[in-house]
Amino acid sequence: MSSDTQTHQKYSLKQLLLFILPSLAGVLLLMTPLKINGQSTVMVSVIADFLKESISKLVPIYVLVLAVIIISSGLALLYKFSKPAFIEKNELLKSAAQVSNFWLGVRLVGLLMGFLVAFGKDLGLPELIWGMDTGGLILFDLIRGLFIIFLVAAFILPLLTEFGLLEYIGVFLAKVMRPIFNLPGRSAVNCVASWIGDGTIGITLTANQYEEGYYNQREAATIATMFSAVSITFCLVVVENINMMDKFGFFYLTMFIAGSACALIVPRIPPLSRKPNTYFKNNPQEDEEDVPTGYTANQWGLKLAVEKAQESGNLGQYLQQAVSTVLGLWLSVIPTIMAIGSLVLIVSHTTPIFDWLGLPFKPLLQVLQVPLADQAASTMVIGFADMVVPSIMAAAIPNPMTQFVIACLSVVQLIYMSETGAVILGSGLPVSFLDIFIIFIERTLVALPIIVLMAHLIF
Repeated sequence: MSSDTQTHQKYSLKQLLLFILPSLAGVLLLMTPLKINGQSTVMVSVIADFLKESISKLVPIYVLVLAVIIISSGLALLYKFSKPAFIEKNELLKSAAQVSNFWLGVRLVGLLMGFLVAFGKDLGLPELIWGMDTGGLILFDLIRGLFIIFLVAAFILPLLTEFGLLEYIGVFLAKVMRPIFNLPGRSAVNCVASWIGDGTIGITLTANQYEEGYYNQREAATIATMFSAVSITFCLVVVENINMMDKFGFFYLTMFIAGSACALIVPRIPPLSRKPNTYFKNNPQEDEEDVPTGYTANQWGLKLAVEKAQESGNLGQYLQQAVSTVLGLWLSVIPTIMAIGSLVLIVSHTTPIFDWLGLPFKPLLQVLQVPLADQAASTMVIGFADMVVPSIMAAAIPNPMTQFVIACLSVVQLIYMSETGAVILGSGLPVSFLDIFIIFIERTLVALPIIVLMAHLIF
């Protein structure tokens, strides 16, 4: 077929609608801000809240979470010692059950922690284990929400990923993402999905694209740790904690500038720079974001989008993938969050380790002329345990500039083990616990001077 013929290729209304309607539905459900009762939200959160309330009337969600952790641990143990045919012949069950000894241990720890938290109060165990600052926060709050978010997102994310939207947008955004961030154009959608919806949705989207061969290891690790931005709703919570809603616009601008600097610098140094350009199961998808001769960007993007929609436009295939996604997330990620999230929070409440890790930041804060640097230093690393803790601690520091710096940094640090860090570790993305901690520190060091400079402009 000649270039001229390709350029004027026509598509039927049915072909175009198969691309446009599901993609539009995905954007409306996942990425379009809404105002409900004066609160900014997205439809996926509304659906999740409805499901959460409806399911809670039938059975406590933590009971379902415990059931998932039991099944996850049981499958892994069963496969470890007997490799039964029903697991060996089922790709989904095998991927959930075939784990290393380390991850088997994590699941078993998650199982133990789940039961200790759920029944610890009745058994007379210390509140440190089951209290709402530690294990209770994970089981009864964070995982309770994530359990439903994973369910809803699994059925909505394919509308963004399987019907051509990423192919179409990727052609246009490659001109920005490739030269600046050395990433595919489609990765920009991850950031928007996180920013409007939730960081865990961005990570889930990244893991999905990595396993389908659209991102190599370096790209997937970079996108998950640099572009899974905190939602604007969560930013509002952090700003409310320090009582600075009147400065939210400046807060968000500061976060955007510091976060962009992190995305430019951190992927160019280890450990991200050392991630190989190899693909999941060595099965890459062909990179088609470069516009070939004979096509405009719109024509080429439309061609890729229509072809992707035709390939995926099967209801049975769509439902099968959604069910596979949600079961994979439940069985792999939920036990990881229960284990790692609970243990990190317990360590942060019982040991001075995060205070010690924050001590090296005291001289830096003093050089940057941050007031009450000694109090601020203790908050620099505690955000690795949970993102909301630094802003709560900042509220007790009697200096607005220091409060602003701590709150903004806690958002830009991005990775925290009570949720996003544990989701990354449980998702199969090529990022280790050590990688996550190093990246957390690197983001802190890059962002802190920028945030302090911006703070000096208004305080």
